[in-house]
Amino acid sequence: MLITIIPKLPMRDKAVTRKFYIEKLGFKDIGKIDFNEYLILHKDNIEIHFFEFKNLNPKENYGQIYIRINEVENLYEQLLDKNVKIHPFGKLQVKSWGQKEFSLLDPDNNLLTFGQSL
Repeated sequence: MLITIIPKLPMRDKAVTRKFYIEKLGFKDIGKIDFNEYLILHKDNIEIHFFEFKNLNPKENYGQIYIRINEVENLYEQLLDKNVKIHPFGKLQVKSWGQKEFSLLDPDNNLLTFGQSL
């Protein structure tokens, strides 16, 4: 039986990634162990892993995840209040597939889409 999925995204700089996800998106570190080239963060019921890829060209990065959430409008407003840049084509909107969603890019150009079922 499948019980969960944990995405693994590339990162160029662990400190930059950690700072963005913790300060801008409200994630927390998992435990107190520091893995040299790996980062594990969590928020609420989700966990995201990051692996070091120093030579990553952000313009060629197609990493992306879709995060289903409750109260998408609240998160959207919170991120705007923190001056988090929303993807130019990812403003909060209702999609034809029955989701209200928005998207943003992290420092390594990983696309994060947050959606709520209608």
